[in-house]
Amino acid sequence: MDPVSAIDSAAEVGPLAQTFRLYVSAVSPRSSRAVVNARKFFEEHFAGSHVLEVLDIADNIDAARADQVIASPTLIRVAPLPQRRFVGDMSNTESLRLALGIKRSAPGA
Repeated sequence: MDPVSAIDSAAEVGPLAQTFRLYVSAVSPRSSRAVVNARKFFEEHFAGSHVLEVLDIADNIDAARADQVIASPTLIRVAPLPQRRFVGDMSNTESLRLALGIKRSAPGA
C-alpha cells in the first residue's frame, strides 16, 4: 500500500468512527515516521473505529490549502467535531493523546 495516498479503515467502521487526515511530504523521513506512528497509535486507541486518510501535500495542494496546513506532517481530526490538529512525527504519544482530547484510561482498566 502506498503510504502517501492510503486510507486505513476497519472493514466495519460505524457512524461514530473517528476520522483523521494526515498531510505528509513523500520525500521526508519525518513524514514516513508520522505515518507509521499514527497507524500504530490509532490501532491502539481506536481499533475498528477510525479512518485515517494519508495525503501527500505535493499531490493535494488544494486540500492542504483548504485545511490550512502550513507544516508537514500535520494530523487533523476531521470528525467528530471540534476539529483538532497535531503537527509532528507522532512519536510523542502523550502529546498526541492530549492534542486529540483522548482521556487516559484508568489503571487496570
